[in-house]
Amino acid sequence: MNTFWLWMMAEASGFASPYWMTYRQCAKLGGHVRKGEKSSIAIFYKTYEKEVETPDGGEDTETRRVLKSYAIFNADQCDDLPAMYSPAPLVEPVEPAGRQHKLDTFFARIDAQLRHMGSEAYYEPVRDRITMPPATLFEGFDHYYATLAHELSHWTGHSSRLDRDLKNRFGSEAYAAEELVAELSSAILGAELGLPVTHLDNHASYISHWLKLLKSDDRAMLMAAAKAEEASSLLLRLGGHDERSDSAFGDDLAEVA
Repeated sequence: MNTFWLWMMAEASGFASPYWMTYRQCAKLGGHVRKGEKSSIAIFYKTYEKEVETPDGGEDTETRRVLKSYAIFNADQCDDLPAMYSPAPLVEPVEPAGRQHKLDTFFARIDAQLRHMGSEAYYEPVRDRITMPPATLFEGFDHYYATLAHELSHWTGHSSRLDRDLKNRFGSEAYAAEELVAELSSAILGAELGLPVTHLDNHASYISHWLKLLKSDDRAMLMAAAKAEEASSLLLRLGGHDERSDSAFGDDLAEVA
């Protein structure tokens, strides 16, 4: 039971490590749980046989059950653990020379709530927060930023910004429409900043949903394109990138693309 439960907890929280432990177990390993980290719940369950006395003075065997919960933490929530609990990434960063600082500056100006953990990239509308894997897990920093551009495109749809409908189930037409907006928006950003389009490579399953959407509504592409232009324009403005007044930025990026 704990295996499936902790798989779901790790996925929901963006943890990459498969290791879980109690506070005391972490301390015994020489580590410590980072301040502010919240525990997850694991379940201890077992049955055992106990000899009991019957009302007539005889003996009988009774099956008893023990159910107990306890607080545990993922290794990603701890520091100073042995290296085996946080294996090194298999892919080393490959970054075009002179590119990282400009892109760091652009995305930092947007000032979205961003955390780095786990192996999945996603945006949470309720928390208004983006989760990204560490950049070292990507083929290169340009691919990292291309993925970040996609998640930031979702971020623009928050009710405090462009107010798009972000509360949709996977597989629904509304969900597919929002993914199409984010993909088109990130493509526009990629063209402006010199980033590759990588998201489709990992999410080919979206294509069938988009085809269904486009067949059911012949205006879907026009509407998605208009919303994508709004999203990318907002991000370009927040990031301080204006091709008319900051052509040097684009020229520098083009040289290393």
